[in-house]
Amino acid sequence: MNRRRFLTRTAALATGGALAATGAFALSPARNRYYSGPPGPNFDGTRFFNPDGTAPKGFADLMKWQWGGGRATWPGSVAITQTRPAARVDDLTITMVGHATLLVQVAGLNLLTDPVWSLRASPFSFAGPKRTTAPGIRFEDLPPIDAILLSHNHYDHLDTETLMRLHAAHDPLVITPLGNDAIVTGAVPQMRVQTGNWGNTLPLAHAAVHFEPCHHWSARGTRDRSMALWSAFVIDTPRGRIHHVGDTGFDQGRPYRHLPEKHGQIRAAILPVGAYEPNWFMRDQHQNPAEAVEGFLLSGAQYAIGHHWGTFQLTNEGRDTPPRDLAAALAAKGIAETRFRALSPGEAWAVPPV
Repeated sequence: MNRRRFLTRTAALATGGALAATGAFALSPARNRYYSGPPGPNFDGTRFFNPDGTAPKGFADLMKWQWGGGRATWPGSVAITQTRPAARVDDLTITMVGHATLLVQVAGLNLLTDPVWSLRASPFSFAGPKRTTAPGIRFEDLPPIDAILLSHNHYDHLDTETLMRLHAAHDPLVITPLGNDAIVTGAVPQMRVQTGNWGNTLPLAHAAVHFEPCHHWSARGTRDRSMALWSAFVIDTPRGRIHHVGDTGFDQGRPYRHLPEKHGQIRAAILPVGAYEPNWFMRDQHQNPAEAVEGFLLSGAQYAIGHHWGTFQLTNEGRDTPPRDLAAALAAKGIAETRFRALSPGEAWAVPPV
């Protein structure tokens, strides 16, 4: 495999498993080594799927994107101001660490989403998407971590090196959709993990975590496409509800439309707003800022934080394009920018009450 194809494969696995999702490297039928269970509404007995969703693009489309040009040049590094959060927060404060990693402090609980402190979002230490910014919180400055919300298994979301460090320092509970427990405990055997399917609910201290559908897929390699589930979460706490989405395509708004009736008022939504160009290739796995605003409106959330931008260059858009596109989308809908903020690493937001 030449260097360009090797790097293409590495980037694809990090950005959403696009290469693995095509099946181009799946040379023979594979047994699901992560999960065993009966077929259901989102599982065919071997692989998970998006009901009535759009199938991944094929290998030819992947190559068209990779060789089609139009990739913006990112800076090699961007300086940030790291922050040291409080040990506990009684109300709700959310701090951006970088990409899809956020510290959610609510009602005395400390939660991390998709924690990645490693230099690269990649299966390799020497290649693949590299951090443009340092983490917004130094690992040593983390408060006690009670639980981790792990949305799916792509390398920019499930980083086993970081999970090892968190287990040693904090022993948090990992809450993740079906199948990902095999990956986590394979790397960190003593880690506490609880799993769920869409529609399930798990208790967490004085809160509850609901597993909600989103439109994505999973892969760690070339033969495990969609063998572990992906999920969004709604965290029900004494200080309000929080909707967290690690990755999703907009999918005609289906990840959002059911939320008001099912969960009522959402105080804060944490929504991806990056890794969306070229749109013709990425739209089925990553929503753009305009779609994130539509989802925000459909969900009825009072406030939102935009993530999944500015840390790892995964797709074609410039580093600062997502916040600009988000501002334009909010203006087009007459929504104040103070309600939907694309936080930079190290930035914390004490989310106003509903």
